[in-house]
Amino acid sequence: MAEAEADVPAASLFGADRRLCSADMLSPPEVRARIEVAVLNFLAALSSPSSPAISVLPLISRKSTNCSLRSGLLSDVSSVYLSYAFCKRSLMRENDAKAFVRVWKVMEMCYKILGEGKLVTQRELFYKLLSDSPKYFSCQRHVNQTIQDVVSLLRCTRQSLGIMASSRGALIGRLVLHEPEEEHIDCSILGPSGHAITGDLNQLSRLNLSSDARYLILVEKDAIFQRLAEDRLYNQIPCILITAKGYPDIATRFILHRLSQTFPNMPIFALVDWNPAGLSILCTYKYGSISMGLESYRYACNVKWLGLRGDDLQLIPQSAFQELKPRDLQIAKSLLSSKFLQDTHRAELTRMVKTGTRAEIEALYCHGFDFLGKFIARKIVQGDYI
Repeated sequence: MAEAEADVPAASLFGADRRLCSADMLSPPEVRARIEVAVLNFLAALSSPSSPAISVLPLISRKSTNCSLRSGLLSDVSSVYLSYAFCKRSLMRENDAKAFVRVWKVMEMCYKILGEGKLVTQRELFYKLLSDSPKYFSCQRHVNQTIQDVVSLLRCTRQSLGIMASSRGALIGRLVLHEPEEEHIDCSILGPSGHAITGDLNQLSRLNLSSDARYLILVEKDAIFQRLAEDRLYNQIPCILITAKGYPDIATRFILHRLSQTFPNMPIFALVDWNPAGLSILCTYKYGSISMGLESYRYACNVKWLGLRGDDLQLIPQSAFQELKPRDLQIAKSLLSSKFLQDTHRAELTRMVKTGTRAEIEALYCHGFDFLGKFIARKIVQGDYI
């Protein structure tokens, strides 16, 4: 890593802290200025009288070899971060040529969006690029990967680029949301679908939050979230329920982080399936992801694993267990190779792989539909979480 650090002045477009690399929250003029610097550097290399060349694009590497875990000095939150090792996009490499052009196409689009004062979703951006440059953007994955390339090049968040998170998340419970000059929203009197979380992080950051809850309960699945909301769990246990309906999107992670910062004494408990995907979802909330390593610290929270865990399996009938699928084993292999996985989580995952089985939260319904709330309350009271 010493080599990578030595290359920082030559390899990066913008000065930054050598110890860890992060994406900045910037205003539209600042982002447009960084794009202009990238263009000017490209033109300077191309018009060099001595050795004209098409310059490569130095991107912060998003490989597992370039990431570490950062522990907070004044908190118990840990997050993934990336160091200063670079990969490059080059027009002269056959495998890189299209990716190189895509970076410039996305930067051009972001420059226009920011100039117009707009926000667009990744999906909207894909359809615009598909119509303008179908040769380079044939699927959503091309846009998603290129956005991460642009974040790595310009060192600014995707929100700063004018790209809004597509949110699937919802929350409900003992929480009042109040945006300046807008009516307040009492999340305790909503229907079981809860309050839809907007993808506009600027709007989420402006919210005033008030709550008398004692716990935050993070629910993996929408069906379980709606069950608990229907049962008004938050009237039995003073809590806020939140879900991203599967793998967490940025907006849900952002509001969860805001809640954890606003109410630092409110523990966060995760209710996920006992399978590798459930643990992967928990870890994304807890540490962030390598692909978003430049921004992970902005969203990481100290999440405790409430259930389902190995000790809960005695409550589930044998007929409710399912075999691990190839996708489960693939996720398990990736998690087990991670240097971030804490020992208790690793032990749970190892047990899943050894038994070759998985169990879903819904299996607890064998005890009745009202059992889940009692299960959660008992585990919290007994301190049964890791």
